[in-house]
Amino acid sequence: MDRTPSTRGESASRAEKWPDLPAAVSERHTAAVVADRFDQITWRDTYEQSAGLRELAEELNERYGCATDLLTDVFLAAYKVGPRVRERAAMDPSRLVNHQVITALMESPEFAELRRETAGDPYAAAMAVLAQAAALRGMLDRSRQAQEQAEQAKASQQDAEDAATAVSEALQQAADEAGSSDGDGADRPDGVGTVPAPAVDAVQQAMEAAQAAASAARRAAQDAAQALAAAAPGMRAAARKAVAKAAEAVREEAGLMRTWGVGPGELERMSFDQRARLAERLRTGRLAQWAELIGRFRQMAGGERARKVENAPGELVGVTLGNDLSRVIPSELANLGLPELRAVFAVRYAAGELMLYDSQGEQTTGQGAVIACVDTSHSMYEAGPGGVTREAWAKACALALLDQARHAGRDFVGILFSAADKIQVFRFPAGRPAGIDRILDFAETFLGGGTSYQAPLTAAGALLEEEFNDAARTRGDIVMITDDECGVTEEWMRGWNDAKHRLGFRVFGVAIGAPRTAEAGSVLEALCDNVRSIEDLTDVHAAADLFRVI
Repeated sequence: MDRTPSTRGESASRAEKWPDLPAAVSERHTAAVVADRFDQITWRDTYEQSAGLRELAEELNERYGCATDLLTDVFLAAYKVGPRVRERAAMDPSRLVNHQVITALMESPEFAELRRETAGDPYAAAMAVLAQAAALRGMLDRSRQAQEQAEQAKASQQDAEDAATAVSEALQQAADEAGSSDGDGADRPDGVGTVPAPAVDAVQQAMEAAQAAASAARRAAQDAAQALAAAAPGMRAAARKAVAKAAEAVREEAGLMRTWGVGPGELERMSFDQRARLAERLRTGRLAQWAELIGRFRQMAGGERARKVENAPGELVGVTLGNDLSRVIPSELANLGLPELRAVFAVRYAAGELMLYDSQGEQTTGQGAVIACVDTSHSMYEAGPGGVTREAWAKACALALLDQARHAGRDFVGILFSAADKIQVFRFPAGRPAGIDRILDFAETFLGGGTSYQAPLTAAGALLEEEFNDAARTRGDIVMITDDECGVTEEWMRGWNDAKHRLGFRVFGVAIGAPRTAEAGSVLEALCDNVRSIEDLTDVHAAADLFRVI
């Protein structure tokens, strides 16, 4: 190379002519999913509230590094309404594995199904992240070589950038040392000095180092791209399985919440911890075993409710007189078509002497409270067909009755009973939210012991008496669900019949797995207006008529 001292302009132009100097590097991102400030706040808040996310991040960071950024991307991909992945060229090289993982997840056919459950719901998005934890570990394991290559590419790129900076600094130093005094151009008319030879050598060395660093960076980037390409097929297969598993987990939990009557509005009002504790409570213990049965009961009850027509007639048994226009026979209606007979029709209507279809069928819906008296004696633990226990059937029926009452704007009371001294009352007024915790307390409580009819029915009668005195409401409904028979005193029976006559309530008896309890002449039959026996505990439709008449 010509080492003749150069002018400042010539020195500055060397960098422009050097073919292998790295170009200016644009901003590199560590997050693959584009997010605004509000998305980031949502992630931070959710991360702080979720011990599971923090533990997963800590575990992965110990083994892989960059894991928190990956979890952030997976969360935002599930949470955002329209997630968008950055171009690969815009990513920091050390995050290229993260970029490939999140791309594989979002390109899987199952991803759209997952987002139907998680979009806009931070809790569900966090749950989706945790559900994919095992798959994320596997993908990171299989991409370990690619990650090492990416890290090397990151280091090489940094070296190249540092070398380019060194070139700029060397050029600046050379320019500063280009003097214009004492024989170095002080008297030159153009005022331009020359660069000292050492400064020129420094510039040349910096350029050669930059060229070598740029070449190393290109090789490292190529190696990383090849390693990522080799890992891609397995990553796509794992991503499909991970997303499908997450979608199933989130869907199951959403279904579990719906089964127990927890609506989206109530979930939104819960804190992250409250919702997590509720989900854990519903997934474990006896409540988890009952979920499917409760769901079927509620579905059946909702169907019966939809088909129910208030004040509809039952079986036709003849013709009677009255003024119910919905039951007028066609010949009476024909009179309205003749002007000269309309006055006669009006007189007969006013006198209640129109001819009507007479029917015998279901009574009209009651207006008082719906009260479910549920036997929780030891024998209710017994399981029937399909492994369904008598307690599970009784509690599922009672919860469906709670839905029935709330749909009709009626109070609901759940009375759990066993022996005479064991009774617990759960009140759910129509004008207040039922509260999932209170519902679960009712479902989980089991008293054990023997069986007494008088204690729960006395409590039920007292509640209807109180309702009558406070709100003048009558015609409540009591459903007695039991698997045992016990006697009552004559004195108590007289009081019971008096209360029924005075308050106008109805009593329905359900004998579970004990046909003799519902036989003619039994105590239960004497106490109730309507009795049924349930032997197949897997058949929720055996109680369908209850939801047509209550």
